[in-house]
Parts: sequence; structure tokens; C-alpha cells
Amino acid sequence: MEIQPNKGKLLELAHYKMPFGKYKGSYLVDLPLAYLVWFRQKGFPKGKLGEHLITMLDVKDNGLEPMIRKIQKEFPRE
Repeated sequence: MEIQPNKGKLLELAHYKMPFGKYKGSYLVDLPLAYLVWFRQKGFPKGKLGEHLITMLDVKDNGLEPMIRKIQKEFPRE
């Protein structure tokens, strides 16, 4: 069984920006790992933001940041 990534979700994740706080306006991929770990300890927000933060923590834990940055570069938001 081959795993196929959801291209739409990857595009959304690559271009999603933090909507509040110290890092407001920053792409999630640019958030420090320590900040994502803090959310894991305190509890992720509900909804899409929380889901994206959890995914970004997994991305960073697995060294996949270059993949997200490549998506940002090759598929810029209009």
C-alpha cells in the first residue's frame, strides 16, 4: 500500500500563517520548535490551526522542513 500525500493540505500547511501571539503573521514552518513543543505541553488550539501546528511539529521532528519550503517556493500564493 502506497501512501499518497494530500496535495491541497500540504499547500495549505505551507502557506498557513500564525494568526496571533508573538509570531503573528509568521509561516508555521518558521515557528521555533520550542514554541511547537510548548503548545504540545499546554494543549493545541482547536480546529484547523491546532491540526496544522500538530502536523508542523511532526514535520520538524522528522526533518521535513525543506519539503515545506520547497512547496512555498514552487507554489507561491497569488
